[in-house]
Amino acid sequence: MKTNKNNKRVSKKAGLPPGTLVHVGERKTDKPRVTVMDYDEAHFQETEIAAVEDCVPFRTSSTVTWINIDGLHEIDIIGKVGACFDLHPLIQEDILNTNQRPRYQDCDAYLFVVLRMLSYDTSRHCVESEQVSCILGSGFVLSFQERTGDVFNTIRERIRHGGGRIRKNGADYLLYCLLDAVVDNYFNILENFGERIETLEEELLTDPSENQLKRVHALKHDLITLRKSIWPLRELVNALDKTESRLITRTTHPYLRDLYDHTIQVIETVETFRDMAGGLQDIYMSSISNRMNAVMKVLTIIATLFIPLTFIAGVYGMNFENMPELQWRHGYHAVWIVMIAVTAGMLLYFKKKKWL
Repeated sequence: MKTNKNNKRVSKKAGLPPGTLVHVGERKTDKPRVTVMDYDEAHFQETEIAAVEDCVPFRTSSTVTWINIDGLHEIDIIGKVGACFDLHPLIQEDILNTNQRPRYQDCDAYLFVVLRMLSYDTSRHCVESEQVSCILGSGFVLSFQERTGDVFNTIRERIRHGGGRIRKNGADYLLYCLLDAVVDNYFNILENFGERIETLEEELLTDPSENQLKRVHALKHDLITLRKSIWPLRELVNALDKTESRLITRTTHPYLRDLYDHTIQVIETVETFRDMAGGLQDIYMSSISNRMNAVMKVLTIIATLFIPLTFIAGVYGMNFENMPELQWRHGYHAVWIVMIAVTAGMLLYFKKKKWL
């Protein structure tokens, strides 16, 4: 059902010329919000602007400017930002298409980066994905998000308080910080996955049910979503590190290489969790099989116990006249004693063989 919805959104662009601005995706915020953080080592300014035209002075400022746009459904805002910073119509089109895979593109005057920012919904135990597009230019970074709320609050606090290297470095270091915050959040999500896997494993071993099997399938689906977001990000970070663009300074490359190592760690953890998730399904099948075997074992023992009793009852249930035991005064009690003795003897034998 979700795939059909995505196809309907993409079909809105069918037949339109390349570069036509059409929002493809869900509307995730009521009103777009444009915030600006302008800073250098000694100066800091933070403001929320109502008109996109107010961004023009920041285009030629000597400081580092971070302009963040929350909400992509109003096409005019994206068009005005694109006109202000000379963004190619195809780049603006890709920003509005929220079904993009993580990628990197060198446009000479600026670098275009698309990645997936993930969040974990603890109430529904699922992963939510959001596209984040970034433009790195000379002295500025533009970031486009589908909704308010992100993983960049720690970066904003570092800029406000002048902590660390962020106020001493350029826009390329700011872009690295944004990418690093997204990757670090992947580690937080993986911790939730680890807890889910441990919980499911314990439940499957003790009391497997169909509901738990559905949760295993949901876990595998979330891991696929995470994998699709991370694998292209590895290529993206590697391309940024290998680029010869003047927008990436020499001092930023070691940080990008460190970020690349982090993406590799995330990918390895995801692959491990995928194997463990596949193992959970095997655990479910094994637990169900063991439970069925236990039931069959009990039923087999019961049936085995009744085989000699049925034989005795069948023999003395025959209507022959010359059966001496039928005329015996204590015959009925003797048959019961024999039956009980046979049953007790078989139970002792089963216990000795450790079948019980």
